[in-house]
Amino acid sequence: MIDRLVFEDVIGSVHFSSNDETFFGKLEGVNDLVTFEGSSVKELKKAFKEAVLDYKALCEETGKNVNKSFKGSFNVRIDPKLHELAYIKAKKEGISLNQFVQTAIKKQLVK
Repeated sequence: MIDRLVFEDVIGSVHFSSNDETFFGKLEGVNDLVTFEGSSVKELKKAFKEAVLDYKALCEETGKNVNKSFKGSFNVRIDPKLHELAYIKAKKEGISLNQFVQTAIKKQLVK
C-alpha cells in the first residue's frame, strides 16, 4: 500500500486519524509545512490539489522555489554486513564507497 498522492509533480503524504475520523497529510519535499485534510477520500484529494495549487501560487508570488533544495549528502543506515560487502565491492572496483552508492542509486532510478 502506498499512502501518497501526486499532483503536478508534488507528493503528498496520506494518513488517517481514527479518533477524528479524518484523512490528513502534508506536502513532501517542499520548503514549508503545508497540510491538507478531508473527511472522505474525495475531500482529501480535493484539499490536496488545492494545497498544491495554493502553495505554487504563493511561491510564484514571493519568488521562492517550490521544491526543497538538496545539498547532495545524507546519512544512510544499513546492516553492518551490507556496509562491509559494499565497501569490499567498491575497493575491488577501485572506487570509493560514495561512488559505489551513487552508481547503485542511479541504476535504481534510471530504468
